[in-house]
Amino acid sequence: MTTPDPDPEPEGLYFPPLDGNDWATQSPASLGWNTAKIPDLLQFLEDGNTRAFIVLKDGKIVLEEYFGKDLLGIADFSAGSNWYWASAAKTLTAFTVGLAQEEGHLNIADRSDDYLGEQWADISDVQMKAITVRHHLTMTTGLDDSVDNKDCTEPECLVYLADAGTRWAYHNAPYTILDQVVEGATQQNFDDYFHSRLTSRIGMDGFWTYVDYNHLYFSTARSMARFGLLNLNKGKWDDTPIMTDANYYEEMVNTSQDINPSYGYLWWLNGKSAYKLPGFQIRINGSIAPDAPADMFAGLGKNGQYLNIVPSQNLIVIRMGENPSNALVPIVYLNDLWKMLNEIIR
Repeated sequence: MTTPDPDPEPEGLYFPPLDGNDWATQSPASLGWNTAKIPDLLQFLEDGNTRAFIVLKDGKIVLEEYFGKDLLGIADFSAGSNWYWASAAKTLTAFTVGLAQEEGHLNIADRSDDYLGEQWADISDVQMKAITVRHHLTMTTGLDDSVDNKDCTEPECLVYLADAGTRWAYHNAPYTILDQVVEGATQQNFDDYFHSRLTSRIGMDGFWTYVDYNHLYFSTARSMARFGLLNLNKGKWDDTPIMTDANYYEEMVNTSQDINPSYGYLWWLNGKSAYKLPGFQIRINGSIAPDAPADMFAGLGKNGQYLNIVPSQNLIVIRMGENPSNALVPIVYLNDLWKMLNEIIR
């Protein structure tokens, strides 16, 4: 007797063409959703400084709305407008590291200095040898996140606080250095490798740019939705495998360590027993968004950049915009959004 796959790939997913603006739609009414509540949702989004909002069901667009002005504050925001992902782009880096491992350029169990050299941080040899690529992916390098500039990637900013793997802290600098890890491993510019191995293969637009030490990604909301669809389908674009390393993919979107159960490889995970928030060491019981589906995994960024993926419902929810709250990862607004969605989706 064949044992069924406990977490099979979604069936019946639609994938838009790689080129052009065509994307199949379906109406909320055709799905039996409560359309009377949609105006309340749209008002909530507009009041919260949202710029773009998309809901996909089975890959097809059910809701797509744009608000306000573009980044320059000149033109109306539209499907062709770019916006920043903030820390939601960490999910792009996690996927790219997986592709580099799949191609044999690196192993996340390797020491980081194999790819960065021996002077990348101001720590002892023993401390440096203990830090692996995986520690960067899981926010457990042990580097001090209380330094004056948490984004600084210069060696003098990267100092010891705890042994690698013993402390979880949301620290941008060790994450940003993963770009250098990929470059050292592949001997290619990170942006070029990312584009050739990922975005060009699923029809994404967008670009990376440095703002001080931070490597920021900008794209349209539909491009974020494309990346969400790729991950809903476990690394395949329609029938084309983009990531074939199933073990890495599953590790990426599941609990990566027991200090913060709600964190995978740079992805946030809902429905877990506890979580920690950026800037705090307090472990909070419960899930990050109790009103969202328990199996949701998400890219979450400053000012409410949300990429939410719900495998059990074949749902993807995208929100881009300005600050709905002052939190680095505004989970209260995220949960309030799902309260609104729960009144509609049925």
